[in-house]
Amino acid sequence: MRIAKKRWIIFLSVLLSLPVVMALTRIRHSAGVTHCVDYFKTQSSAFAQSTSLLRQRIENLQTGNPQSISAAKDALRQCRLHYKRIEFFLSFFFPNQALVYNSPPKLEAEEPFLEYEEPRGLQVIEALLFNKDIAKNVGDLKEQIGLVQSSAQDLHSLLYNFHADDKQVLESLRMELVRITTLNITGFDAPLLKSGLDESVESLFAVKEVLQPFLETKTASADSVSYYLNQSLFFLNASDKFDDFDRLHFLTDAALPLQHWLNNFIKENGLITETILSYDANNLFGAGALQMDTSTVLNQQTLIQLGRQLFFEKGLSGNGTRSCATCHAPEKYFTDGLQKSLSLDGHTTVQRNAPTLLYAGYQRSQFWDGRVKTLEAQIVEVLQNPMEMASVDKAVIRAFKKNNTYSEALQKNFPSQPAMSAANIATAIAAYIRTLAPFSSPFDDYIRGNHKALSGAQIRGFNLFAGKAGCATCHFLPLFNGTVPPAYKVSELEVLGTTATDDFSSAKKDDDRGRFATYPVTFYKGAFKTPTLRNVAMTGPYMHNGAFTSLEKVMEFYNKGGGNGFGLTVENQTLSSVQLHLSQKEVSDIIQFLNSLTDRSVSGKGE
Repeated sequence: MRIAKKRWIIFLSVLLSLPVVMALTRIRHSAGVTHCVDYFKTQSSAFAQSTSLLRQRIENLQTGNPQSISAAKDALRQCRLHYKRIEFFLSFFFPNQALVYNSPPKLEAEEPFLEYEEPRGLQVIEALLFNKDIAKNVGDLKEQIGLVQSSAQDLHSLLYNFHADDKQVLESLRMELVRITTLNITGFDAPLLKSGLDESVESLFAVKEVLQPFLETKTASADSVSYYLNQSLFFLNASDKFDDFDRLHFLTDAALPLQHWLNNFIKENGLITETILSYDANNLFGAGALQMDTSTVLNQQTLIQLGRQLFFEKGLSGNGTRSCATCHAPEKYFTDGLQKSLSLDGHTTVQRNAPTLLYAGYQRSQFWDGRVKTLEAQIVEVLQNPMEMASVDKAVIRAFKKNNTYSEALQKNFPSQPAMSAANIATAIAAYIRTLAPFSSPFDDYIRGNHKALSGAQIRGFNLFAGKAGCATCHFLPLFNGTVPPAYKVSELEVLGTTATDDFSSAKKDDDRGRFATYPVTFYKGAFKTPTLRNVAMTGPYMHNGAFTSLEKVMEFYNKGGGNGFGLTVENQTLSSVQLHLSQKEVSDIIQFLNSLTDRSVSGKGE
């Protein structure tokens, strides 16, 4: 049936004159944007009304009256549902305004100037309402809802002189589908209310409503988009318990096919907007779905091959005894298996554990403390660090000039500049590291259609990971690292209160200051980047200090609530200190799932 419709459309396009087709296109485009704006007007008004009710409930709070607290929580839930109906529009067209309503409840800083962004909005209100000592939070609650309500009453003003086109509207919906599959269903926005499934329903209804005039074109993919929209809504509405929702089934049978068909629909209509999310991939988990962290698109095979050779070149080190592969060995999944790597002197150790380089190209900052933004900058720093490579430019240049292979390769890849430099060497090695992203694990096989690739325990483990256990609220899909969807522009740092050892019977604070050493502000004390969990079963020991010897110990730490959960005082801990109450069986299932993230091949294209 879809083939017949496609043929009919092709036949009709031949019969119609080009000017008429262009006129029809203009009418359809105008109708799509107009419908979207009208929808936003209606739903933003409803959201504003819901903020008024929430303000009334907060004003009437009696901290000794559980019923009044429950009423406020219910009003917050309704307010969040109304917000989700307009989130796609605000987040895409007015991202700063969206932060007023739904920013994470933790301090942020605009670097390098350290202009502070105070947490605000509905997520902050949730944290305050669910705090045990709610009496001391009443003032903050009133302040927060006052800001939210006054801003919501003014939402209509955003449309003054507003301009958009169909490409932008469709891209905003495409991004919303990513938000649903990576944030909403995992409980990222509302971990305490656990309203993620209901919020996903509201977001999907918004997508469906705004798509309506576009789908009337009846191109080849329109019917499939409608079908999988309804399938996604069916899955979400069929479950009334957040913790029990079958997220893997929802993704494979509804949400990811919906992404695929919406991609096709947009391509068929010539309405592609180039963003970080590729239209060439079937869905978010498809090969090449996300662009890597690179400001220069230098991925030629000659450069990659040179980078691979340099990665294993001991001549880059000051004493000629080590290469990048010494601490990032391919056979050890690009780690060294040590708690902390040995220094160049062979006796002392460096400050932190050597993380895997697999998928490092998908991080928006590098090193455990995120102190540099690119792989190139990281490599230069490692080369020049006296404890790691102690590479001296002049000595390396002299050695490399004697090696015709390197000098010719560098000259070939960098013909218009002095070829022999640390920056060019780093560029080549970074090009190689960016190939280290195989996406060849059993989990990847399953998500692409091989439903025999995972065991029952691993399926249960994924659903726990992305649900009750809250792991996916920091290790975001599909990279399982801290690079935040749907834009994937920022890699988060978290304060976990990591202990000095995994002897939790006498837990002690680790003394590593983390990002605080680079930016000395209080909420950066002990802040570290969230690493990828892909291949985590093969890349222990764990954490920035390599102190946790097994995944069982890692799970025990999180299950207890991080450092605060073990009785340590970590005032700026971003990890919830609320215990997860995972059973031994649930912990085992999660670990089984983590094992399914192990790639079959980790060699990279340059090997």
